[in-house]
Amino acid sequence: MFKRWLSLPETKSCLVIGPRRSGKTTLLKQRYPMLPYATLDDLDLLDWAKKDPKGFIQYFGSPAIIDEIQRHPPLTIAVKYAIDNADARLLMTGSSTIGLMDAAADTLAGRINIVPLPAACWGENNGDPMHSIFHDQAGPLQLKEGGRGLNEALHYGQFPEVLNQQSIDAKKQILANYKNTYFTRDLMQLSNIENLDGLMAVFHHLIRSIGSHLEVSGFAKESGLSHPTAKKYLNALSQAQLTFKLYGYPYGPAKRFIKAAKTYFADNGIISSFNVRLNEGQLVENFVISELEKRRKLGLIRTDQFYYYKSTGGNEIDLIFEIDETVFAIEIKATARPGPKDLRNLKQFKDRLDRPVKRFLFYSGETYRKEDDIRLIPISALFRGS
Repeated sequence: MFKRWLSLPETKSCLVIGPRRSGKTTLLKQRYPMLPYATLDDLDLLDWAKKDPKGFIQYFGSPAIIDEIQRHPPLTIAVKYAIDNADARLLMTGSSTIGLMDAAADTLAGRINIVPLPAACWGENNGDPMHSIFHDQAGPLQLKEGGRGLNEALHYGQFPEVLNQQSIDAKKQILANYKNTYFTRDLMQLSNIENLDGLMAVFHHLIRSIGSHLEVSGFAKESGLSHPTAKKYLNALSQAQLTFKLYGYPYGPAKRFIKAAKTYFADNGIISSFNVRLNEGQLVENFVISELEKRRKLGLIRTDQFYYYKSTGGNEIDLIFEIDETVFAIEIKATARPGPKDLRNLKQFKDRLDRPVKRFLFYSGETYRKEDDIRLIPISALFRGS
């Protein structure tokens, strides 16, 4: 049983958005066990919702849980009517924003809270957060426990059903099932994608390209797809909450954006399900950035957007974000013994801004250190960190 690190509105309707199998249904059922429940994964209920949306909503009453509403986005019109005319409170879930966010934006603006729910944060199944990642230090026993579980977390991720399995073989089997259903065929149905081979090529090329800039034209060529088709498939993965993008951090007087984005997977379990061989650096980079992105979505890291940084000279920093007037600059290294070269870009970055900068390097060591005001944080400190 998972106690998710998430606040839900107690009086207002909400839409919980997250990838398939991230625990949306379990969360709502555990918190509101007495509420009527309907899922549009049930074909009979889906048919009813399509033929008589108003009657469908009225039957289940208020409050109620409506699961997988992305199966029929026009149902949000009936939801709007119930909220406006019957003061209804409806708790909805959606595992994709394909067609849903446009409908929700048009009909439910100001009426509901949209709440993101990613896969579990590392250590969440062991209890509440024990420290703030960027402001506190994890205790030595916590770091030891995180260190012992790091390899498994890197390779099998944090989907709740995977975490509940005791054996590695069982974890692999569940991820293989996810790949064959939720990550591919379910996505194809929602996105009107007909080319399974093309979708698989997109996944494989994205995985191999972790940490690299992706231009759609080059990506289309590598995946054997047309430019419009490649763009459609990439957008589908993002809307299904399986991937997310980092754009270039706008810096300098002109606030210039770097157009090329970097794409990361929302959980390392998605990567492992496709059996694509990656180097350790890519696996670690995706793990750290995705774990921080989960916390950002949950409101534990209070910033609206993550970026990466690339200077005109080509020097890069893996992750940049702002909290108030302070810029957080983060590098990620798989090494346990970072040297001057690993710290160079962080050292140079501070001189380019006229605002306070906090600099961090996540690495595979076991202790906290400081080098020229750069804080070195063990990757295992992400375990039960907020």
